[in-house]
Amino acid sequence: MMNRAGALWGRVPAPVVDLVLVAVAALDVWVNTWEETRHGVAFAVLGCGALVFRRRFPFAVFLLTLPIMVMTEVAVAPLVALFTVAERSRDRRFLAVCVALTAIADSIPWPPSDFSEVGQTFTLLFFVYNLAIAVAPVLFGQLVQARRDLARRLEEIEEAREHERALHAQAVVARERAQLSREMHDVVSHQVSLIAVQAGALQVATKDPEARQAARTIRSLSVATLDELRTMVTLLRVSGGHATELTPQPALTDLRKLVESSCTEVLLAGELPPSLSAPAQRGLYRTVQEALTNVRKHAPGARATVELWQEDNDVGVTITNTPPTRSSLPLPGSQQGLVGLRERAELLHGTLEAGPTAEGGYRLQLRIPLSKD
Repeated sequence: MMNRAGALWGRVPAPVVDLVLVAVAALDVWVNTWEETRHGVAFAVLGCGALVFRRRFPFAVFLLTLPIMVMTEVAVAPLVALFTVAERSRDRRFLAVCVALTAIADSIPWPPSDFSEVGQTFTLLFFVYNLAIAVAPVLFGQLVQARRDLARRLEEIEEAREHERALHAQAVVARERAQLSREMHDVVSHQVSLIAVQAGALQVATKDPEARQAARTIRSLSVATLDELRTMVTLLRVSGGHATELTPQPALTDLRKLVESSCTEVLLAGELPPSLSAPAQRGLYRTVQEALTNVRKHAPGARATVELWQEDNDVGVTITNTPPTRSSLPLPGSQQGLVGLRERAELLHGTLEAGPTAEGGYRLQLRIPLSKD
């Protein structure tokens, strides 16, 4: 029931909420300032109006409401301002100071000449009582903040689970393709090779011109079929993604779109020649994709740099991320990401290096020789 009420309250636009709070605070001023001085009423009206800006300037609005507690009996505006500060601040020492300021402002006799009549004992009792009252909006504000953080973490967990399921499906497809490529290489290619050898032997041994021509045709078709099989085996081993053969495979031109959709602050630098082979481009793309996925999953809030580079006869990409700004989610992982990237690098006759940086981040680098791509 409370979750449903919270969801309904969350759908109310922020300006409407602010107007309702200002109206309630104005009603509080109208009820409790009949006998106050003009200065007290003016401060009360100013503090109530300042609530409109409480989201943008929470501490400034809070300071504007403190004179209201000193000069009048108005309580709604100061407590709302204190709640806003507590909702947006994570510094507990700072919140303790705000609570103390609220209690002191509400305990000071006004006008100051009344202090002798109230006495130190009653002033101290008022302070303790007001201190307990001021703690309530702070605790409520911290509760709202914790609930908001929890909702954001749950959303991140759900997104990570969806991505994990997608990675699992991709791994299953990759295993099936690897098995199919082995079968094609070990069985079909071997048999076609035997056909080509036998056709070549027949072409040399026969004396019949028609038989020799037929053997030559069989041999040439067998050789062409072997070339096609090798190409298909290479494609099956390199691709390994969730895209089918009918879908265009990613290339370097798709990197910017990948970076923009990564939900991470990423700087893309450098460029590579467009003449780079399709397998090499896919290898570079998949490496960046896996690295940015790991940054989002294991280093929340970190910034990443993707640098494309060419060095002598080698090309590559280096992905470096800063340390996370908050703790990572304890999510299960298949532990196959780096293994798959290393296998892909070996197929391209390249190398993959991965490891933490001295600053507490992580660095991933793929190097591919141009002569072997």
